[in-house]
Amino acid sequence: MSHSSDDALLPLEAVRPATSAKDTKGAPVPAPEDPVARVAVDSPLPHLDRLFDYLIPASLHETAQPGVRVRVRFAGKLVDGFLLERVAASEHEGKLTPLERVVSPEQVLTPEIAGLARAVADRYAGTLTDVLRLAVPPRHAKAEAEGLKEAEVSKGTGVPQVAGVSKARISKEAGVPKEAGVPKEAGVPQVAGVPEKAGVRKEAEVRKEAGLPDRPEPATPQATTPHAVTPGSATPESAVPGSATPGSATPGSATPASATPGSAVSGEATRESATPGSATPESAVPGATTPGSAVLGEATRESATPGSATPGSGVPGSGVPGSGVPGSGVPGSAIPKAVGQVGEGKAAGASQAEGSALERVVSSGAGSSEVGSTQAASPEPSRKPAGGKAGRVGEVAAEASAWDAYPAGASFLGALRDGRAPRAVWSALPGAKGWAGAVAEAVRATLDGGRGAVVVVPDGKDVALADAAFARLLGPGRHVALTADLGPAERYRRWLKVLRGQVRAVVGTRAAMFAPVTGLGLVAIWDDGDDLHAERLAPYPHAREVLGLRAHRAGAGMLIGGYARTAEATQLVAGGWARPIVAARTTIRSLAPRVHPAGEDAELAKDQAARQARLPSIAWRALRHGLESGPVLVQVPRRGYLPSLACQHCRTPARCALPPTKTAVREPQAEVPLAEPAPLCHGPLALRGGHAAPYCRWCGRVDADWRCASCGSPRLRAVVTGARRTAEELGRAFPSVPVRTSGRDGVLATVPGTRALVVSTPGAEPVADGGYAAAVLLDGWALLGRADLRAGEETVRRWMNAAALLRPAAELVVLGDAALPAVQALLRWDPVTHAERELGDRAELGFPPAVRMATLTGVASAVRQMLDEVRLPADAQVLGPVPVDEAGQERAMIRVRRAGGAALAAALKGASGVRAARKTPDVVRVSVDPLDLI
Repeated sequence: MSHSSDDALLPLEAVRPATSAKDTKGAPVPAPEDPVARVAVDSPLPHLDRLFDYLIPASLHETAQPGVRVRVRFAGKLVDGFLLERVAASEHEGKLTPLERVVSPEQVLTPEIAGLARAVADRYAGTLTDVLRLAVPPRHAKAEAEGLKEAEVSKGTGVPQVAGVSKARISKEAGVPKEAGVPKEAGVPQVAGVPEKAGVRKEAEVRKEAGLPDRPEPATPQATTPHAVTPGSATPESAVPGSATPGSATPGSATPASATPGSAVSGEATRESATPGSATPESAVPGATTPGSAVLGEATRESATPGSATPGSGVPGSGVPGSGVPGSGVPGSAIPKAVGQVGEGKAAGASQAEGSALERVVSSGAGSSEVGSTQAASPEPSRKPAGGKAGRVGEVAAEASAWDAYPAGASFLGALRDGRAPRAVWSALPGAKGWAGAVAEAVRATLDGGRGAVVVVPDGKDVALADAAFARLLGPGRHVALTADLGPAERYRRWLKVLRGQVRAVVGTRAAMFAPVTGLGLVAIWDDGDDLHAERLAPYPHAREVLGLRAHRAGAGMLIGGYARTAEATQLVAGGWARPIVAARTTIRSLAPRVHPAGEDAELAKDQAARQARLPSIAWRALRHGLESGPVLVQVPRRGYLPSLACQHCRTPARCALPPTKTAVREPQAEVPLAEPAPLCHGPLALRGGHAAPYCRWCGRVDADWRCASCGSPRLRAVVTGARRTAEELGRAFPSVPVRTSGRDGVLATVPGTRALVVSTPGAEPVADGGYAAAVLLDGWALLGRADLRAGEETVRRWMNAAALLRPAAELVVLGDAALPAVQALLRWDPVTHAERELGDRAELGFPPAVRMATLTGVASAVRQMLDEVRLPADAQVLGPVPVDEAGQERAMIRVRRAGGAALAAALKGASGVRAARKTPDVVRVSVDPLDLI
């Protein structure tokens, strides 16, 4: 077929078949702006760990905002997810599936937490959804609705804008039409610099009624917006820092004058995303820097250059300086900055009547007192700022700061108040004052700088101590405590207060490390060596590492505190990422207890039976003398009554001789097999009480007819004595003294300072009022003899945590050989030297934290198959696999240099994704830098 001219050719639109009405019938109308949503779908499969594009219908345009929970159709099923980003177009060429619905307009996932979750997933070879499951608590609709009602205005038609809640939702809940919006003046009291509106009293009128002079308007604060991390963006792993040598900057100064790599402030972090080669918590290498007099690990908001120490100057945090209440979630809050303050344009003798009159202005506004930040409802507690000046009008004398005992303490608090980001490893002093007050002062200094703080502690007992200290120093309503014991409703309610900016100080257990604090300025972790800081769920992150990543990404300060010091914290100090805060030796000696090892030669000469006795004579003397003046602490490493038994005649461990509780049913066979011995449980036997029969700790059944398989004797002896048996024996030895126990059955937070015996397991020691008069640490061999890489470090940590509760110069008896390094560290109260020696030994042997190590645990065939398929870095070393139990499980260890940690995690995650895509039935557990290596 030919055409005479080009005019005969028809346009393509003319020959294209017309679109049928059937094709467009029921098709969703896209949103007018940014109609594509990037969603993190809740799927545990590693090969699906990426964002998926969905179409946003016009009906969900206002509610489908970044950070909300959504329901989407994925693989034919309705699943949950988080909307992380809205874009104008999608790279997908096909048709996009629309969002099913928005579960809640509450923007529960902030950009900072989304970026942190991605970094944690990459660090631990996990998936984003697994980390988000740890970071964002499950939704509680009733608590969420109660939070909205509290934010609503009881009078008028306006609703205040709450951080994390879209305007559309507030308008909908409050019954305000979209056109009306949210009136600016609704419920907000009139302050200087704000024009007068209907129904709101002018501050000048109230000042005139109270007889107060007019004051000028405060300067408009300049807020610094933190770096928004794009969800799903690549976050570089740790890299070896360059040869950053601390300069000569004086403590407390902003930054050194020059920013060359040789003179930059050591350990600086950046507000922007880290570049390869920048110093991160994981990248510190011993010997990388030379300790100097630089500011404690200051961070800046300037960009980091590869291999440098991120030159720049400290900039105040992203909070709003000059807000009415330091640490409040609302910039320029209702209480003016000048209320009751000294030295900022006010005379030193300003009367208290002015502050109370202005507070009446706030409380008599046209709205509810719950509008905005909850801190605005209560006046700020008295404090003593840096420099020793009174911080409140009418304050006569302020109590001494707990940080005065440390040479670098004042510089650390000053850096937090100035909005800088110091990073420090703090060796706390022993004594009855405790650690909670010092942490509360650091949090208060951070709030004074207009920023927020997150404090993570091991357990609920420590949360209770910190909560009481925070309430005393910060005042009511300025912080929240997050623990699992609160229940889902109350925990979600408190978490929402943090999300909405009503509270900017959080203390809690390891789940609090992801608390969405606005304008983060400080992250702190207490007793980072406690194994409770390690998450039990995939990808098994450690709170110390997560907080270090968060401080580095957000440009916040970090405080790692404890009576002892871990090898990981020592690594950060040795690499220059953090600075030590240690008291002078004279101060330590004046507060430390007097330690007496039970194995000293002089004591053995007096009492030859002390070698075999569980409580030698020196321990009995310490108990008697201590009970004359107060409570006495007895630490027992094992809980229970008699957790381990053996034959009294031949010392063979007592094992259960009963058959298993249940066995699999075998199929009938044609041939009769040879007689096989009946399988037995073989679990360890224990006793629950003095008059109870032995029971199996595996199957739970009582074996009253037990006889030794070696010699046939029916008699048993105790191998390890538990805390309850110890309390029973001490109760018989001291019949007139009350005996209290603290352990698994019930943990005591505090005990009175009266005469009593307190028997506790490690980590459950209650705090005595005024401190303990004496203490005895039993069964030191049980702690030091464990087959664990961290046995010595863990023993020192447990002993020092108990010894720190004693009064100054109180008597402490430890049942251990005086020549052991752990006992020597306790004698001298020198955890730093012990930690440095421990780090050196691990570096020589090739163990974390000197290297990065990952373990693969699973069925033998699956582990070996994964080792054959994974593409490891060039310098990776594979150890094993070796059997770990009798069920056929094996474990292999992979070791690389610290600089290769990111490549190792990426390789293991890719191998897990390949196995998941193939739907391999046997699961291999991947754990990066686990605590239980041996």
